[in-house]
Amino acid sequence: MGTTPHLSVLIPVYNEEENLADLGIEVREALASLDYEAVMVDDGSTDRSYSEIQKLAQADPRFKAVRLGTNFGQTAAMAAGIAHAKGRLIACLDSDLQNDARDIPKLIAKLD
Repeated sequence: MGTTPHLSVLIPVYNEEENLADLGIEVREALASLDYEAVMVDDGSTDRSYSEIQKLAQADPRFKAVRLGTNFGQTAAMAAGIAHAKGRLIACLDSDLQNDARDIPKLIAKLD
C-alpha cells in the first residue's frame, strides 16, 4: 500500500463491539485486491467498541482508529471519518454487518 490509498472506507461505530472482529475479517477479505484504508470512527460508544477498533488498527496498519469523545450521531462520525480519510475515493460501510463489503469492489469497477 502506498502512502495515499486509492480508497478510504469510512465505518462509523456505536456500541458494536461484538461485530467488529468479524467486520475486520470481512473488510480484509472483500478488499484484498484494493489499495485501501479503513477509517473506523467510534461515536462515543459506551461498550468496548473503541478497544476492538484499536485491536484491528494494531493488527493491520490499513485500519485507522478515530474516537469521538461523546455520541454526536452518524453524521458527525462520518464527517470525522472524511476529515481523516486519505483516499482518492471514499466509500461508507455500516459497522453492524448489514452492508456487504464485497459490494465496494463492484462499485469501484463501475466507476472505472
